[in-house]
Amino acid sequence: MKTNQACVVLLEHVTKYFDQRRPVSLWKREHSRIYALNDVSFTLRRGEFAAYAGPNGAGKSTTFKLLAGLLRAQQGQVKIFGADPCVKRIEVMRRTGVLFGNRSELWWDHPVRASFEWKKAVWDIPDGVYRTNVKRLKELLDLEPLWNTFSRELSLGQRMRADLALTLLHAPELVLLDEPTLGLDVLAKRRMIDFLKLANQELGVTMMVTSHDMDDLTEMANRLLLINRGRRAFDGSYEALLRMTGDHRLVRLITSADPPVPEGLTLVDRSGDRCTYRYDGTKIPSPRLFTLLAGIPGIRDIQMEPENIETVIANLYQKWSSGREAAAPEAGIG
Repeated sequence: MKTNQACVVLLEHVTKYFDQRRPVSLWKREHSRIYALNDVSFTLRRGEFAAYAGPNGAGKSTTFKLLAGLLRAQQGQVKIFGADPCVKRIEVMRRTGVLFGNRSELWWDHPVRASFEWKKAVWDIPDGVYRTNVKRLKELLDLEPLWNTFSRELSLGQRMRADLALTLLHAPELVLLDEPTLGLDVLAKRRMIDFLKLANQELGVTMMVTSHDMDDLTEMANRLLLINRGRRAFDGSYEALLRMTGDHRLVRLITSADPPVPEGLTLVDRSGDRCTYRYDGTKIPSPRLFTLLAGIPGIRDIQMEPENIETVIANLYQKWSSGREAAAPEAGIG
């Protein structure tokens, strides 16, 4: 196996559950077992950028806590760089960075630089490595104006940039990001995404990121892992997901007349002289679509586009929640 293809993350038949006791009366307690992960397996290889997505409560944060050594699985193997993160936690974490979007490592009542100096001392980062990394992170994340600012005075976007820099201070080979764009405005999100892509492509950092914003994930990552009810439901590319769920596309028309609904198309919106149709590109090829549209009188403008990935994923989640589809097809195992 080549070095750049070495296995960084390994989950093999991992099961993690939590036992709960709920009161049903003053004297009686009901015992239940909640499975956060149920027989989950996947690998992540060096240099990959994987998106890890699923509905709320699917098991995403639990997976990250297992990888960080904060939780231990009841069954299966969890390996980071070939080591158990619960047994070799210091060794593993020296090569790993973890960022939870709703938590911060910054010292609230101290300047930003104090948090970096604290981590340098605690993690025993050599002076030369520290200076080099701080200089590079300041440039890439525009931290110089924030360096002497108290953490409590930072905006959300500024705090996330500082937290990300602190996560990368020790030059980790693997970075786990849980909702890194949570609550960010358009500009702050753009900076975050651009930096993460740069770190992956130019610095070779292996990344795994969770988010409910599928547009962000499709732009950042080249692999999608979907989890549902504690089970891996899909593992593959976005293109493979679209092929398996149907190549749904939209046609937007501006007409001078009230158009009919051609066979095979579904009318999803009509407002004045504007109509939007939905169709499956795997069932209606482009020549057939043009023939159908040619039969509509009074067309002044046509726009064609793939259906938004957010809509595709939302429909898939809806199927899962209604029980009509226990899991999406798997496109392969990493």
